[in-house]
Amino acid sequence: MNESKGLPNRKEVPEKLTWDLSVIFKTDQDFEAAYQAVDNQLSDMTSFKGRLNEGAEVFQQAIEKLLTVSNQLETVYVYAHMKNDQDTANATYQGMYERVSALAAKTGEAMSWFEPEVLKIPEAQLNSYFEENSNLTIYRHFIEQMTENRAHTLSANEEALLAGASELFSASSKTFNVLNNADLQFPVIKDEDGNDIQLSHGVYGQLMESTDRSVREAAFKNLYKVYEGLINTFASTLSSNVKYHNYDAKVHHYHSAREKALSANHIPESVHENLLEVVSDHLPLLHRYVALRKELLNVEELHMYDMYTPLTGEAGIKYAYEEAKEATLKALQPLGEEYRKVLETAFHDRWIDVVENKGKRSGAYSSGAYETNPYILLNWHDSLNHLYTLVHELGHSVHSYFTRSNQPYVYGDYSIFLAEIASTTNENILTDYLLHTQKDPHIRAYVLNHYLDGFKGTIFRQTQFAEFEHTIHEEAAKGTPLTSDYLTTYYGELNARYYGPSVEKDPEIALEWSRIPHFYYNYYVYQYATGFSAATALADKITKGEEGALDHYLAYLKAGSSDYPIEVMKKAGVDMTQKGYIEQAMRVFEMRLNELEKLVQELKK
Repeated sequence: MNESKGLPNRKEVPEKLTWDLSVIFKTDQDFEAAYQAVDNQLSDMTSFKGRLNEGAEVFQQAIEKLLTVSNQLETVYVYAHMKNDQDTANATYQGMYERVSALAAKTGEAMSWFEPEVLKIPEAQLNSYFEENSNLTIYRHFIEQMTENRAHTLSANEEALLAGASELFSASSKTFNVLNNADLQFPVIKDEDGNDIQLSHGVYGQLMESTDRSVREAAFKNLYKVYEGLINTFASTLSSNVKYHNYDAKVHHYHSAREKALSANHIPESVHENLLEVVSDHLPLLHRYVALRKELLNVEELHMYDMYTPLTGEAGIKYAYEEAKEATLKALQPLGEEYRKVLETAFHDRWIDVVENKGKRSGAYSSGAYETNPYILLNWHDSLNHLYTLVHELGHSVHSYFTRSNQPYVYGDYSIFLAEIASTTNENILTDYLLHTQKDPHIRAYVLNHYLDGFKGTIFRQTQFAEFEHTIHEEAAKGTPLTSDYLTTYYGELNARYYGPSVEKDPEIALEWSRIPHFYYNYYVYQYATGFSAATALADKITKGEEGALDHYLAYLKAGSSDYPIEVMKKAGVDMTQKGYIEQAMRVFEMRLNELEKLVQELKK
């Protein structure tokens, strides 16, 4: 839907379909008072600077001042950004959001002294604080997260030098982003109707799903022709970024860039190693799915530009929003009554901003602060895909609700490593529900393909990225030059190993490494694959009614950041230092692949 088809103005949207932000601040004047209260406390916070060694009481006061201001800032920030997102053309809320963003930066600067100063306090002295003052007990894990990697912290002067050079170290990443997002000029190609269309990152993704093969091929070849023209530049930016990661790890006394990157969330390297090993062992499953794609598309040669076009056509089923609410409550019944009550509250208390209106931010997300509702932004269209989106975002919001309801502010959030697990678990439970309730073979084929494509794109593809990223870090550490020839040859071989013999070795796909921004994020992508694997395993346990599975899952939702992510997942019943949860996910993939293969044969009769 777009404005030419009559998008409503914000004020024309029925109130029941909008989120209720008045429970945060009744009026914008109340927001202004809260904004000013945060600003006024910044000097109070800096008054503790240089005083953390004065004793346990001062240490407690400093922690609580920092947390109080941070909590208040999050509330005003969430209000401003959601007011802005509901109508980005509203100048009042544009200004409000700009002001609160500036306040956030100012607050961050006022807090920046705290962690370095904590790290200067000898371990014995910190321990004495906790022994002397029982009020500090609640903050022990909060402080441990800062001091856990103390052995890898350099002197204050050395850290200051590195921090001062951070802009230089990030130059290659910034250069990539400027090139990739601003300077690359993509050509004009023809769409399905023969109209000229300007190729871009977003348009490319849409065209890869086109049912017109000539359009997919043109988009694929023309996009990579642009990257090929700058391939040596992209090799230089990626190589420099990898060298920085390796250098940063070395000077901080880590064995590798991977060890340093994973230590930020206290994740053992075995988590990453197990993912690469298990996925590699199960690549024959991906090869089978690719072969099925070739069969269903009825092509003599399957190319990489054929990997995203739909196999089963339209879903054959649509959900209006009210129908989607009902389906959500039914689908998520395996999560129990306590979970259901939160869902009903979300619908009844207007946590969700449902429909598209003029100026509204696109897409969907879950947002909120510790003292607000965990709101959801949607741009609803009647479809099965939007039912999946609703269930996904509710997974985030219920996770946030349980966390904030059961943890103090200091632990009232959760890490990126954990964030997507709850939302993807919901999607998996919805898939199970649809496969148990939809008897139409065409609908079942669509649901199965939807799941398998998601698995392919999140577990297999992101693990491929993770393996490439890890290998080039290791090779650079050995002194191997990361030239464009090396990167392109290796990536082409890796892609061929992952997708198997049914797909052609298109020369263009060997250049894909040059356009992936995640390769500059420093061991980030593996979390997509581990999260999806954990969610698949959890949903399988829950839907099968495995004893204790639901109680363990709810314990994870309520844990927040009260423990390290790996330990939180153990509470959920998934030990991510072992291979079992990924292997269980692979069994689910194989089961659903078996069913789709069988269904395809039946539909041919």
